[in-house]
Amino acid sequence: MVQRKDGRWAAAISVGGRRRKWFYGTRDEVRRKMTAALHAIDSGNLTDARGLTLAAFLKQWLDEIVKPSVRPWTYHGYEVHVRLHINPILGSIQLARVEPMHVQTLLNQKQKEGMSPKSVRYIRGTLRTALNQAVRWGLVARNAAALVDGPRVPNFEIQPFTLDEARNFLAAAKGDRLEALYSVALTLGLRQGEALGLRWNDVDLQMGYVRVARQLQRVDGVFQLVEPKTARSRRTIVMPPSVAKVLSEHRARQDAERNVAGSGWKEWGLVFTRSDGYPLDGTVVTHRFHKFLEGAGLPQRRFHDLRHSCATLLLAQGVSPRVVMEILGHSHIALTMNTYTHVVPELRRDAAARMEAILNEPERDS
Repeated sequence: MVQRKDGRWAAAISVGGRRRKWFYGTRDEVRRKMTAALHAIDSGNLTDARGLTLAAFLKQWLDEIVKPSVRPWTYHGYEVHVRLHINPILGSIQLARVEPMHVQTLLNQKQKEGMSPKSVRYIRGTLRTALNQAVRWGLVARNAAALVDGPRVPNFEIQPFTLDEARNFLAAAKGDRLEALYSVALTLGLRQGEALGLRWNDVDLQMGYVRVARQLQRVDGVFQLVEPKTARSRRTIVMPPSVAKVLSEHRARQDAERNVAGSGWKEWGLVFTRSDGYPLDGTVVTHRFHKFLEGAGLPQRRFHDLRHSCATLLLAQGVSPRVVMEILGHSHIALTMNTYTHVVPELRRDAAARMEAILNEPERDS
């Protein structure tokens, strides 16, 4: 490693036995790049960047880095971004020549096509993640996508049920085939994929708990039970007795459907299924949910708003944000509080009222 006249440090390694690959930057940067490159050579992942197009690099990144390390649905999302959005616009550019202005052109083009700002930011995120790997491998000196700001995404205001709406919702769901699913989503705060991936061996009706261990996803038309979203998403939740009762009734109904289906029943071990045992499709569930709300005369909500309603109702009743965080499976308490900031003023008023009650408790007669 040598220091140049301009103050930067430089070092080189041999690639392919003939040419030398140079790395530049501060001393620590060069050391990190050298370490990553040597590791890539040992694992057979270092590609010669000369003539390498962005499309060719992204294919190698998807095959060797993404596919072995993420859930199928996550890989599918990255692959779609690359195939349908990034490659048609930037794929033919040499990797080493990708500049921030190219990335900006990509983002602008996607917005002109009518793509939402949030979706455009996801595409930028995919490219940024991929180019981070190129930097670690020493194929490029900087991450062009990291130097471009994504479009501003308007804050989405969640619309949880009020307490009265939640009660009316559960009352209207009595007897509906999806009553138990709606109850679990609202009272336990499960994501839709977590609820649809719930298995009977994850439910203890006698002890009254539910273990979130899988998530149902549909990748390329095929249902798969995959790991939860994050490590904290794997959790055990104590359920209210009313939910245990609804699940018990639901299980009896499912047993009756299994008997009717006979040999046509497909056993997945899932709590929520079609009448033939197959998993429920999330899109179909959402459509039925909206039809149910319309028929019950309730305001329209997203299915995910049942999860938001669970958190909001718990916080409004004075449940500790830390406990709510664990119920929802959030990775950080800041995520819980930032998502439900609309409840914070009410919590502050309640805290002030409790402090007032403590400090001004009337004296008892001796």
